[in-house]
Amino acid sequence: MRQPIILCLASYFKGARLMRAAKAAGAHVVLITLEKLEHEPWPREAIDEVFLMPDIHKQPDITNAVAYLMRDRMIDRIVAMDEYDTVTAARLREYLRIPGLGETTGYHFRDKLAMRVEARDAGIPVPPFVAVLNYDAIRAFMADVPGPWLLKPRTEASAMGIKRIDHPDQLWSILEELGDKQSGYLMEAFVAGDVFHVDAITSKGKVQFAAASRYGRPPLEVYQGGGVFVTQTVPVSSKDGKALLKANRRLIKDFGMIRGATHAEFIRGAEDGVFYFLEVAARVGGAHIDLLVEHATGVNLWEEWARVELADIAGTDYKVSARKNDHAGLLVCLSRDARPDMSGYDAPEIAWRMDKKQHAGLIIASESAERMETLLAEYLQRFGHDFLAVAPPLESEAEMQERE
Repeated sequence: MRQPIILCLASYFKGARLMRAAKAAGAHVVLITLEKLEHEPWPREAIDEVFLMPDIHKQPDITNAVAYLMRDRMIDRIVAMDEYDTVTAARLREYLRIPGLGETTGYHFRDKLAMRVEARDAGIPVPPFVAVLNYDAIRAFMADVPGPWLLKPRTEASAMGIKRIDHPDQLWSILEELGDKQSGYLMEAFVAGDVFHVDAITSKGKVQFAAASRYGRPPLEVYQGGGVFVTQTVPVSSKDGKALLKANRRLIKDFGMIRGATHAEFIRGAEDGVFYFLEVAARVGGAHIDLLVEHATGVNLWEEWARVELADIAGTDYKVSARKNDHAGLLVCLSRDARPDMSGYDAPEIAWRMDKKQHAGLIIASESAERMETLLAEYLQRFGHDFLAVAPPLESEAEMQERE
C-alpha cells in the first residue's frame, strides 16, 4: 500500500499534535499555510512539505495551487486546522473529489444561520432566530419575540462581532451602518443560562468519544466585558453530562458529520432548563480546551483526529484510545505583566501552566471533582487580583490578524 498523504490547511498556527500523530503513523504530511506564519514553531520533523501563500482562502488561487500539487501527489485527505479553513477545505474536497465534508455540509459547521436552520428543521431546540434579509420578517420577529436580542455574524468564530440589541431602533441604525454586509448576520433571542461545550471525535458518522464541559461564565460575557476565561469538565455520569452527550450525538447525526473533531456549544435555559443548541465547528476547541480534555480523559483530540483520518484511508475501524474519567478545570486571562509570576500557584493538582507573553493560565486535574472545584474557585479569585488585564473585544478575523 502506498504512503497516505494528508494535506493540512492552516490559517493559524495550530495542529502540531495532529501532524506528529499522522507522521508517526506513516503518513506523508503536507502543510499549506500563510506566508506570515512561516517562522512559527511548526513541527518540522513531522512535516514533509510546506507551501506558503499570501492568502489560503482566495479563489481560484488555493484551488489551482492544490490541483497543481496533485499532478504528482495523490492527496488522500484534506484537514482544516481552524474554523476559518472549514469551507475552503470543503470546496477543495468537492472540486478535487477527495472524501470528507463537502461545501453544503461544511456550512453546517461554519455558518451560524445554516446551523440554526438545520437544527430547527431537525427538531433540535434552538433560540428563536431570524435571518437579516427581509425587513418585514425582522419586524415580525421583534414583535413576536421579546428582547433583548443578539445580532450575530454568520461566519465569525466564537463571540466575535456579536452585538446585543435592546430596542428595535438600535438595530436599524446598526444595519444602516453595515450596508451590504448586513446579510452576513442573523438575529436571535437572548437566552440567559449556563453555557456548555461538547468536544468530540466522530468516525463513520458516529461519535466515538465525547467530553462535556461547562464555562464559568458565558463566553460572550468574558469576550465583551473582560474577565478570566474558565471552563471545567462535567462528569459523564451526571444528569447534565448525559443530556449533553445525547444532544451532541443527535446533532452530529442530523448535521451529517462524517469524521473528525467537533466543538459544539449548548446553553441551558435559566427559565426552562432546556439545552438549546448554539453553534458547532468541525475543529478542535480553541483556548486550550484540547488540553483540558486531555488532562481529564487522557485523550488528545488532535491525535485522535489523525487516527480517524488514517483509519478511514486504510479502510479499518477506528477505536478511541483508552480514556480515564478524572476532573479538570482551565483558567486563562490576559495579564498585566509580560511574564506573570505564577510561582505562588503551587497545588500538586496543577497539570499544565501557560507559557505565553501577556497571558496567565493553568489547568487543574484531579480524581476528586470536589478538590478540583475548590482549587478552581480559589484560583479564579486570585487570577482576577494577581494578573487580569482587559483589552477591547475584536470584531472580526481581520482585526484578530492585525492584533497578532
